Amino acid sequence: MPTPQTPGLGPDFQIAFKQSQAHLFEVTLTIAAPQAEQTLSLPVWIPGSYLVREFAKNLQGFSAQQNGRHVAFRQRDKCSWVVQAKPEWPLVLRYQIYAHDASVRTAWLDSQRAFFNGTSLCLRVEGQTHLPHTLNLAAPDVDHQSRWRVATALPALKTDRRGFGRYQAADYDELADAPFELGDFWEGHFEAHGVPHRFVVAGASASFDGSRLLADAQKICETAIRFWHPAKNEKPPFKHYLFLLNAVDDNYGGLEHRASTALICGRRDLPRLHEKRQPEGYITLLGLISHEYFHSWNVKRLRPAELAHYDYSQENYTELLWFFEGFTSYYDDLLLRRAGLIDDATYLKLLNKTLNQVLQAPGRRLQSVAQASFDAWVKYYRQDENTPNATISYYTKGALVALCFDLSLRSASATKKAASTHLDQVMRRLWQRCQDPKTGQGGPMTELDFAATLAELGGRSFAKEIKAWVHGTSELPLQALLQSTGVAWHQEPAQMAQRLGLRIEDNAALRLKTVLRGGAAEKAGMAAGDELLAFEVGQQTWRLQRLEDLSFYAGAAKKGVIWVARDQRVLRLPLNLPSVNTVRLSIADAAQVAAWTQAPAA
Repeated sequence: MPTPQTPGLGPDFQIAFKQSQAHLFEVTLTIAAPQAEQTLSLPVWIPGSYLVREFAKNLQGFSAQQNGRHVAFRQRDKCSWVVQAKPEWPLVLRYQIYAHDASVRTAWLDSQRAFFNGTSLCLRVEGQTHLPHTLNLAAPDVDHQSRWRVATALPALKTDRRGFGRYQAADYDELADAPFELGDFWEGHFEAHGVPHRFVVAGASASFDGSRLLADAQKICETAIRFWHPAKNEKPPFKHYLFLLNAVDDNYGGLEHRASTALICGRRDLPRLHEKRQPEGYITLLGLISHEYFHSWNVKRLRPAELAHYDYSQENYTELLWFFEGFTSYYDDLLLRRAGLIDDATYLKLLNKTLNQVLQAPGRRLQSVAQASFDAWVKYYRQDENTPNATISYYTKGALVALCFDLSLRSASATKKAASTHLDQVMRRLWQRCQDPKTGQGGPMTELDFAATLAELGGRSFAKEIKAWVHGTSELPLQALLQSTGVAWHQEPAQMAQRLGLRIEDNAALRLKTVLRGGAAEKAGMAAGDELLAFEVGQQTWRLQRLEDLSFYAGAAKKGVIWVARDQRVLRLPLNLPSVNTVRLSIADAAQVAAWTQAPAA
């Protein structure tokens, strides 16, 4: 007969990998001192990814025992269970999690690799989420997994040399915020301002240049730490940091955590041995690293007041993602410039891409970035053919809002011939203003905090700009602000997709993915799902194999007839070919641009 447990001892998880070929994690949860009606639940979302993903859909084989006997339970709703327990005896729960999602948000298990977030595997024990949680990883006992190791930022209690063993989290939130990577991965180490950093890469090919990645990541981290903590005696809000990168054939993304980040990229985007000219996608990967690392301050600690305490059972709404995602998107590439990893011309190309993404989205005239933030749960992560017409990205437009505030502050300082004021100072002042008294680090923030800090450092109210840029849908004053900073603004003929106002699916057929509002394609009567077949001009009809063929066959003609297939019917639609321009940025005054892009963080 087991000995009654001491109240206050937190939940303990045992994770096993015996059914990796079936993609099943085996989880055993022991609750030392359960409630008489013990409620357990699995989160429906993971912080940082604002969509209800219903992780409970992957849970199966749930059972409950006390003293070696099965006890009754019932499922209360889609993600929670109630167990009839005796409080004096430990409650043991067993279940399996199906893990076949290669993204950074959930869990993956096969014979080559394992990855999981606590939100996908670990049930919340109601009434005990504030207690320390332990997690024990059982070492695989099959030959093909004998080289597996463990990587996580969660503190270890007792582990073997490969990292298998027991870990402890201060509470459920910390457990949920520390993903695990397991496998035969590559790893490297560096220090940034005296803080140990570990970089793990799974799935890399033999051409991967790990030394180059480490050196560049170190520059990014050092630049970010100087940004937030310019004083020499200041330290970042973590004692160590972990990058988990999964290299696959074709994918991209990242998810931030307190002291780690989970990343995914195409393996062809990794730096390559003995090559000075690296893949174009490598700069994109460095931007992703910069973005997720910046989030260690901006969203994981300095965070929306509405997310001060996570409710894992439902949506957590906030209008501030334009700040926490958008401003982070502004700084991710800017810090690459400050780290010396790109030059000003390359930085402007990256900014140019963001600018055109916003200007080519009709939804910017309909939805503000504050609305986009609130609607993230139902719109941003559920995109369809109408998304560009009805919404705007709080990432891209949020980045441009940050740019406008930064250049406005700098311009006002130059006009007054006063000491330079810029957005860096606003970010650091918010970090201090919104300190969490328990941690001494950035804490919950509101829009009023942002407005007050702008007024304090800018010497005037920015209420008008916040209303127009954050809560309004009018165009941002990008051209004037950039030109005043030494950037030339050019209007150039757009490619055919922009001229027609459409987007093509990524496959062999010319199938329409999106028809943009107000464009020539919409006026002609085209619809998402149509396949472009041919173009009729004058007395000739030409088969289309790529969209740019339209310009070739049209010549000087401004109109023609487009043939499209819709539901196996061939339609002839009259089409006008308008002249449409796109924006290209270039350096007009190198000194002015450098004063902005290379400005010291202090």
